[in-house]
Amino acid sequence: MKKFEITQETINYLGRNLYRIKAVRDFSDVKLGDLGGYIEKEGNLSHECNAWVFGNARVYGDALVSGNARVYGNARVYGDALVSGDAIVYGNARVSGDALVSGNARVSGDALVSGDARVSGDAHVSGDAQVSGDAIVYGNAIVSDDAWVYGNAKVYGNARVYGDSRVYGNAEVYGSARVSGSARVSGNAEVYGDAEVGLHAVVYGRARVSGIARVSGSAWVSGSAWVSGSARVSGNARVYERNEIVWFSNVGSENGTLTVFKSDSGLLVTRGCFYGSDTEFLDAVERTHGDNEHGQMYRLLIQAAQIKLKQSS
Repeated sequence: MKKFEITQETINYLGRNLYRIKAVRDFSDVKLGDLGGYIEKEGNLSHECNAWVFGNARVYGDALVSGNARVYGNARVYGDALVSGDAIVYGNARVSGDALVSGNARVSGDALVSGDARVSGDAHVSGDAQVSGDAIVYGNAIVSDDAWVYGNAKVYGNARVYGDSRVYGNAEVYGSARVSGSARVSGNAEVYGDAEVGLHAVVYGRARVSGIARVSGSAWVSGSAWVSGSARVSGNARVYERNEIVWFSNVGSENGTLTVFKSDSGLLVTRGCFYGSDTEFLDAVERTHGDNEHGQMYRLLIQAAQIKLKQSS
């Protein structure tokens, strides 16, 4: 049973004639006689279920809106794209190519989902974010601001990708991980758990960042390196292999994490707000703790890190 008809009200958009639709029966929150948005042909909107195109929204080409999906605002759905399930596309968002937006997914703002990309579950793509290529965003994941997810990348679970960050290649970001700032995650890298990669950091190759680890600054983590637990890698650090980093948790008066890793200039140390060489760290320990229990512990841990990291040279 048909639920809409194409009216004589038309607009020319990018050389295409689009027609406003009108409901011919009640369904969901749409009433008989309500005017909808614009479509190019009847095949752009399913007569089944409660799918609808509202306001100034436009669906054209071979695109289809079906199920209980909603497209409204100034949104555009075109190419061979499919918006289905209970998905909503709104604002100035665009869904194009062979992209699929399904489930309870939301695409809003000026976001673009294109290529063969898939956005599903309760995922949300917003702001000026882009999801393209064969990328997949699902679960409760959020991609926002000016972030891009492309290639064969996957973002899922409760992960967040935002800022000007990029996730691409075969990279995966999942769990409750965060990628922000101008960070880059690529190759076969994985960021998961409650880990965070931010600022100008780069994670690539087969690298893994997990737990509550933080990679920030202009740091690079690559190769087969693993950064996990509560490790901190920052500054201009370069970590290429698993044996180039070591960390110790629940140390010092604040029960924090001491991280030691290799660099071109020797060993670098992070602890709280401190970032510097192992020698500079020991000088700071001497000034702050002297020979108390924390000072003794830090000296032993630095010695252990020096032995461990020099053995791997």
